[in-house]
Order: sequence, then C-alpha cells, then structure tokens
Amino acid sequence: MEPTPIAIAIEALVKIGLVLIIILTTVAYLVLAERKVSAFIQNRKGPNRVGPWGLFQPVADIVKLFLKEDVVPSAANNFVHTLAPVISLSVALSTFAVVPFGDTITIPFGGEEYTFNLMIADVNVGILYILALTSLGVYGLTLSGWSSNNKYSLLGGLRASAQMVSYELSMGLSIISVLLISNSLQLDDIVRAQGGYLLGFLPNWNMFLQPVAFIIFVAASFAETNRLPFDLPEAEPELVAGYHTEYSGMKFGLFFLAEYANMITSSAVIATLFLGGWQAPYIEHLGLSPLMTSLAQVGAFMTKVGAVLLFYIIVRWTIPRFRYDQLMNLGWKVMIPLSLVNILVTGLVLLL
Repeated sequence: MEPTPIAIAIEALVKIGLVLIIILTTVAYLVLAERKVSAFIQNRKGPNRVGPWGLFQPVADIVKLFLKEDVVPSAANNFVHTLAPVISLSVALSTFAVVPFGDTITIPFGGEEYTFNLMIADVNVGILYILALTSLGVYGLTLSGWSSNNKYSLLGGLRASAQMVSYELSMGLSIISVLLISNSLQLDDIVRAQGGYLLGFLPNWNMFLQPVAFIIFVAASFAETNRLPFDLPEAEPELVAGYHTEYSGMKFGLFFLAEYANMITSSAVIATLFLGGWQAPYIEHLGLSPLMTSLAQVGAFMTKVGAVLLFYIIVRWTIPRFRYDQLMNLGWKVMIPLSLVNILVTGLVLLL
C-alpha cells in the first residue's frame, strides 16, 4: 500500500524522535561505560555510589550540569559564545539522518502491511551529505575558542580547525575507494554491496576488501572526534581545556554531548562503510520470518556500532597523545599520500 503524505511525515517524525532518544540515552550511558572501562584498565573502581553498580550516575551528572551556574567572561562575545556549542551538537545529531540502521521492516496494521526503510532520510548522495556536515563541525570549535576571549581557548580553536581540516582530506580520499567498489553514493546501496561471502565463508565487508582505506578512515575518525591520541585541541596539560575552557553548566554539557554523539555517528558510519552495516552474516541459514530478520539486522548493526565504540574507549586509555607536529605530519605526509596510492591501486584492479 502506497503511504500518503501525512503518513510519510508521521513516519519521519517518529524516526527522528526514536533516533534522538536512542542517541541521547546512549550518550549518557556511553560516558558511564567509558568511566567503567577506564577504571578496569587502571585497576581501580569506577562510579559505584549512585544507584546499583553506579547505573544512575549519568542522571546525577545531567542534574549537576543543569544546576551549575552559566559563567560567561565579561569580554566574551555572548551571542557567538552561546551559538558555538549549539552548532557542534546540531551537526553531530544531523549526520546520523542518512545512516541506514536496518534494511526494511514490514508491520501489519489494520489489515494492511506497511513497509518502512530503516533510516531517517533515504538520500541518494548520503556520503556527500556526511562529508558536508562533518566539515561544518569545525565552526563550533573555532567559534567557541574565538568568542571566549581567552588565549588558551583561542589556541584550542586554532588547533581544532587545522586538525579537522587536515584529517577531513584523508577521510574523504579513503572513502573514494569504497565508492569505486560499490559504484554508488547511497549508503544503503553500499551496505547491500557488502552482502555475500569471500571464499565462501568470509563476509564480503569492505574492511577485508579495502584494509588500507579502513585503517585510514578509522584514524581520521579519531582525529575528527578529537579523541586520544588526537585530542590536541583540548590537551589539558597545555591548554587547560582548550576551546571549552570558558564554558560551564549546560553549555559545557552540550560540547560533552556533541563529542559522544560524534563518536556514535562516526562508529555508525564506520560500521556502514566497512563492516557490512546491517548485514548479519549467515542469518539466511536460520529460517527467520521477515520481521525477525529485520530485527536481527538492526541488532547486528547496533552490535557493530557498540564494538567500534568500545575500541574508541580502549584506545583512549591505552595510547598516549601525539605531539602536534607528529599529528600534522601523520595527516599530511602519511595518510593523504597513502589514500591516493590506495585509490590508484583500486582503480587499476577494477580496470584490469
């Protein structure tokens, strides 16, 4: 049955609401997971006082941020100072709109069957949309550093702009080889192209077909989300807290939300481009109903995203921070040339 315009609008609103609730809830408990994993790595106890096993700690953190005073430096540009965290969070949440978290799902209702695509916006240039929004994210960090009227914040904003622009290049170039294989800019087409098996048993994921592009994209994602070992824009020993030194209360909380929302979105993009997205290996042998197959595919996607997020956390508490010259050398002298060579080799293989 063809959906009416009203049904399409309601479907979009429901999807947006569900995704926002899931992302914001995941952000809250991702912070708790990071604190628990870091405590385990450092052989100490993490949060364990607020609720059983510390499960209510995120709620306490949110209440604390809401109750904190919003302090703005007297010489700061108040409008831009307020706008910067809003930009960062808006970009982080908007990027998820084109990521498919499942194939389709068919739901019977009122004697009819309704089929929905499991993504907010089915855009035929999804990759370009992601790259465009990612490039806008730098404005939030740069404007926050400039508007604070603080030298530490300004240095953090400048570092952020240089770092993010540098690593966006290698990130974009690493995607090109995936596009050459998939022959599409649409993310659900890229996921479908990763169906089937290599050598009869190995999932046909781009991680195996394009290992160099996979490593470059993951490294660039760490730099784009300002996570260790690429957290030079914050760099507490040098810049106090970098671009958000002069932020407090919920404005600081918005930057915190944006960082972890960016982690979730970049993990989802990594899973989509290189880990088969919602493809669940060997699921066709289980004899599941169409509805259960759709739910299993969503579960497979969430499992892959969770695995990448765990990798983010483990790397943060394992590898020390780079020096700034090492960061820029890696981006310009190693990753960009390597990306170009990988595109050339991929093109030659496809041509031959």
